[in-house]
Parts: sequence; structure tokens; C-alpha cells
Amino acid sequence: MTVHRILHLSDTHLRHPVVDAAAALAGILHDLRSLSGLDLVVVSGDLADDGSAEGCAGVREQVGRFCAERGIPHYYCTGNHDTRDAFTEVFGSGHVAADGTDLGTRMPGTERAAVSELGGLRVITLDSLVPGAVYGELGGAQLSWLREVLATPAPAGSVVILHHPPLTVPTSLVMDRVNLRDAAALAAAVRGTDVRMILCGHFHLQLSGLLAGVPVWVTPGVVSRIDLTASPGLLRVVRGGGASVVELGGPASPVGHVLHARDPRAGELLQLVDASSGQDAVEAP
Repeated sequence: MTVHRILHLSDTHLRHPVVDAAAALAGILHDLRSLSGLDLVVVSGDLADDGSAEGCAGVREQVGRFCAERGIPHYYCTGNHDTRDAFTEVFGSGHVAADGTDLGTRMPGTERAAVSELGGLRVITLDSLVPGAVYGELGGAQLSWLREVLATPAPAGSVVILHHPPLTVPTSLVMDRVNLRDAAALAAAVRGTDVRMILCGHFHLQLSGLLAGVPVWVTPGVVSRIDLTASPGLLRVVRGGGASVVELGGPASPVGHVLHARDPRAGELLQLVDASSGQDAVEAP
């Protein structure tokens, strides 16, 4: 059976107002330089914090160089901080070969969803961006397209990539308000298909679960980590990004594990805000 080894990054947030996001991305890619056997790199949204083409181009330059050195493709999807025009300008379909060629077939319409095949593995990127909102939604047209794509099985199955997780976090009411709104409809679309795994970002922490029996993997953010030990109603953001390696097709497939950035300032407070208002907050000792 063919094994596909995926490096999964998310939430690079280039041009961030608080964090040197370009340095954070460069740092984790440097820390991951010895990874071997990778077949592709995935970046699951929130590419540029300001949604700009300049921020997207910075991500493509760094990730593209990492992939070109290894001769592997790189895939991108939109997040809530992204804009569709800038995304298309920089990434095209979002499926980019090691030499920069666009590999993807885009869904007709405004959504930036696309599909391509890599060594028998079908890679599907979805667009859960709702302009002006933090939560995500796919909508009927995109889900109908997804069902059409999945109607015929791929030789090595499919992997679905989107920004907003179709999961809730048991210990955080905050995350329950900013996840994928139409998770039940996505579950109906993937149930009984060849989808091996759903890869997401957005939460800036690692999380796993099931959607209609399909494993869902949420990778940590590159730019920062959300610390769920904050007092109820508060959102604590700290330094210390991460990434994941996911393997599909092996005897225990799917298998995923987290790799932490070697940041000597990991855990240092970046922001503490009221989860409802977004205003700066102070936590009792």
C-alpha cells in the first residue's frame, strides 16, 4: 500500500501586528529541516494576518523554497484572515508543484476549492472563509461539488483540507463559536466515501476527533499557541508554534504527531483577551 507522509502547517499569519510571523515560519521550517520522506506540505489557512497578497507571497516563498529543495508539492487553503483575490493571485488553485506549476482543478464559482491527485492520493482543499467572520462555513454549492468529486474513489483515497475544524473543544466554549458552522452537512458529504482524513487549523492548538467516522486532525498554529488553561471567559495566546506530520496508507493509518518549534521563549504571554469582547483582560493570580 502506498504511504503518503504530509507535513501539516497552519496559521502562519504573516504581517501580524504583534508577532514576527515571518521569523516564526522561518524558525519552524529550520527546525524541521531534517524531516525525511515527505510527500507534500499542507498549509491550512490564515496565511496572511492582513489578507494581503504580500503576506501570502511571503508564505509561498518560504514554504516553496522548503518544498523545492525536496522536490515535493505544497497545498494551501483559505482561512478567515485571508482574502480570496489575494489567495488566487499568489497561489492560483492552491495546489502548487515543486517547480511552481499549478496542479489543481478549481471548483467553478467564487469559492477557492480545488482538487488534484498525488501518487493516487486525491487532495481536496475547501474554502470555509466567511468574509468578516471568525467562524467558517462551506455552503451548499461547495458541498455539492465535494460530493461529486468523492463519488468516484481514488486509488489511495482522499484527504480533505480546510481551515475551520468541524469539531468542538470540550473545555472551551470560545472554540465552539468559531468553528465550522455546517459541520453536519460536511459529515453527510464524507460519510461512506474514501476520505481517509480531514486536516484543519484555526484553533492554534492540537486536537483530534471523528466526523462521520472520518478522523479529523487539527494542527497547532505556526505563529502562536492558544493556552486553554486560562480562566473561563478569557483567551490566552502564548508564544510557541508547532506543526504536524501525518501518514496515510500505512498499517496503522492514519497516524499523526506534533512537532514543536524550538522557541526559547515558548509559553511567553502574547495576548490575554476577553473572549466575548476581544478587549484586553487581566487574569487574577
